[in-house]
Amino acid sequence: MILIRFDDAEAKRRALGFLAGRFSFKSWATGEMTVPESALAYLAAENIPFSVEGQATYERLISAVRDTAAATV
Repeated sequence: MILIRFDDAEAKRRALGFLAGRFSFKSWATGEMTVPESALAYLAAENIPFSVEGQATYERLISAVRDTAAATV
């Protein structure tokens, strides 16, 4: 999975609409999103601007599943 970032909310909204049903992804309120590497070409072909942050780390991916704040309650 690749970590990407969008410059504005409109680009992220367009990406979410395009990716839904086509690729698996995880999105954060910070503007970041993890997508499979194969999705990058499709986003570029749709003229959706994004920047690649790099490979998503295991810690970043697992934080999407596990919320440490909930575990401390």
